[in-house]
Amino acid sequence: MLSLLRLKPGHLKLLLRIAETGKLQLAADQMAMSQPAASRILAEVEADLGAPLFERLPRGMMPTEVGRSVLRRMGMILTEFEGLEHELGMIQSGRSGRVRIGAVTGPAVGYAVPAISHIRQHAPFLDVTIHVAPSADLMRGLEDRQFDFIIARLPPGYDAADLEVNPARTERVVLLVNDRHPLVGQRACALSDLRQYEWVMQERGTPIRQAVEHMFRVSGMALPERVSNSSSLLVALTMLAAGHAITPQAQEVADLLGADGIGARLAVLDIAQDISVEPYFIIRHRHHATTPAVMQVYQRVLEIL
Repeated sequence: MLSLLRLKPGHLKLLLRIAETGKLQLAADQMAMSQPAASRILAEVEADLGAPLFERLPRGMMPTEVGRSVLRRMGMILTEFEGLEHELGMIQSGRSGRVRIGAVTGPAVGYAVPAISHIRQHAPFLDVTIHVAPSADLMRGLEDRQFDFIIARLPPGYDAADLEVNPARTERVVLLVNDRHPLVGQRACALSDLRQYEWVMQERGTPIRQAVEHMFRVSGMALPERVSNSSSLLVALTMLAAGHAITPQAQEVADLLGADGIGARLAVLDIAQDISVEPYFIIRHRHHATTPAVMQVYQRVLEIL
């Protein structure tokens, strides 16, 4: 038996039109084909199946029992074809698809999220993941194809020959406290005052932690004695709410937490020194396959930066 695998979507549509209209000529007209061509397709399908699909009656063509069974299944198959066609069109136009972004905290908040929000206005069905992690973890994830692109720092000595690296910005760090902290409102807080309080800082070796430690060292001051180590923003905010702790965070994070509607009762301390971290980059692997959805998010991030 032929195999129904040779049937094309156009054949399925013709058979369904015949069933709907009861007329071969009318079905052929609706399919924009000649009546002989439609008759030939029907005959070939019936020969392949070894049974007629329609009874030829004076008042028109009626599906046989075999025909009703075939048509029911063909309708389901055609619906799947049409659904697939629509889905592929959405993917090819970038209106649908999966996008996996890795980013350090500041750019995730300041650039990845706004880029996604902008693109969702015309591509609401994107499946987007934003994974926040240290740069070293993000670089490994990019190499392992866990991410389509990342916003991170290049490790020292890293061979970037296979990478498309776009410079972004230097990250500015601020010191966040709750709005009842004793130092809120004080101008140019001295490091000696800052170190008297409890701190919650990112893990040792992370860029923000290193920048804060460098600030104390170049000023000839000892590091704060009471430090809790956590890269979790939620942990940091919980500790701020519970007492007079200080946490260093990217400027973008502070801006978000201070925005209208967030409701975080936080303040940024005024300090004499600027704290900055080495620049991060938007990084994509040159040899990894990409999609229209990925590229439009990637380009939007570049535009924002």
